Amino acid sequence: MKACFLGLGYIGLPTAIIAAKHGIKVCGVDINPDVVAKTNAGELHIVEPGLQELLQEVVRTGQMLAQTSPEVSDAYFIVVPTPFKGDHEPDISYVEAATRAALPLLKEGDLFVIESTSPVGTTELMAELIFSQRPELKDKIYVAYCPERVLPGNVIHELVHNDRVIGGINPESTAKAQSFYAQFVQGKLHPTNARTAEMCKLTENASRDAQIAFANELSLICYKAGINVWELIELANKHPRVNILQPGCGVGGHCIAVDPYFLTAAFPGESQMITLVRERNNYKPVWCAERIHSAALEFELKHGRKPVIALMGLAFKPDIDDLRESPAIHIVEQVQREHPEHQLLIVEPNVSNYKDYTLTDYLQAYQRADIVAFLTAHTPFKTLPHDTTKVVLDFCGVFKKN
Repeated sequence: MKACFLGLGYIGLPTAIIAAKHGIKVCGVDINPDVVAKTNAGELHIVEPGLQELLQEVVRTGQMLAQTSPEVSDAYFIVVPTPFKGDHEPDISYVEAATRAALPLLKEGDLFVIESTSPVGTTELMAELIFSQRPELKDKIYVAYCPERVLPGNVIHELVHNDRVIGGINPESTAKAQSFYAQFVQGKLHPTNARTAEMCKLTENASRDAQIAFANELSLICYKAGINVWELIELANKHPRVNILQPGCGVGGHCIAVDPYFLTAAFPGESQMITLVRERNNYKPVWCAERIHSAALEFELKHGRKPVIALMGLAFKPDIDDLRESPAIHIVEQVQREHPEHQLLIVEPNVSNYKDYTLTDYLQAYQRADIVAFLTAHTPFKTLPHDTTKVVLDFCGVFKKN
């Protein structure tokens, strides 16, 4: 069995490595030559605990080789981004481009799977594209959709142990895809059709978005009411049927911050609640930036000088380097626009350098700052002492103080 993974990003690369580790010969494809070179050198271009050692092993043993174009294989996996365009309309151009790249190589008996989060109907659309260009393959290859369900920072475990939903364009395709994933997935493989599998992925992330929005809205109410939201949620969760999530400065990443729009774009009249949830979570970083702005003005009035402001964290969640759709970055940008004359110390311990900002060590930033705004609850931040001489804006529960 030889598998070709098109896309070596936050999901494609770990999945390719895990497949190779379980005896599948893997061709990893990425259009970025730097990603290909690093992968073949056994160097991760993402941050994921324990993954580099596995990459080095599968590269050393010849189980995995990265390149910039696909080659003939037995199974093809589309694991490319699906961003949105215009007014939050889903963009499947990367999925189509990857499909077209694999199209000339397909042969009878091959498996073609899309893992990229996609609007409902995308798998059928790509199947139509394949069969329009290669009509001789009609009913001769297997086409399915299987969304990922992993948490950055715990990808190795979750790729193996999480249940997976697999939906083919017909029962034979579903069974073929199940047999492939069974080689390395210990979680249960749940069969369905392609449309339901696509909808399942969107539903999961829209549900999480709604739960986060509730926690974020509570934080707004509690701030105005003078209540510690962290204590409130801890107490409310003592109820046996209540499980409120922790608030933050918004929602980021390439899943929860993006996927609900695939539903609102396709079903605008039916997705009223999902639309409101997105609006609430999009407002939270604006609110956080406004609080930083107010704190800076109050400090200047009280002390007669402009404060040094530390903005702690750029990643969209703790202990990773993923900055995609990060609300923290939106906050930093807004603070920069409102206070171009202030000294801003921007911190992200999981990124060595960032093209848009000069990064500061978190210890130095905390010591030098007059105002400290925690935007991401990275583990190192939780080791800092709570300095009451500073203005601390704890948006993500580092100290669990409002």
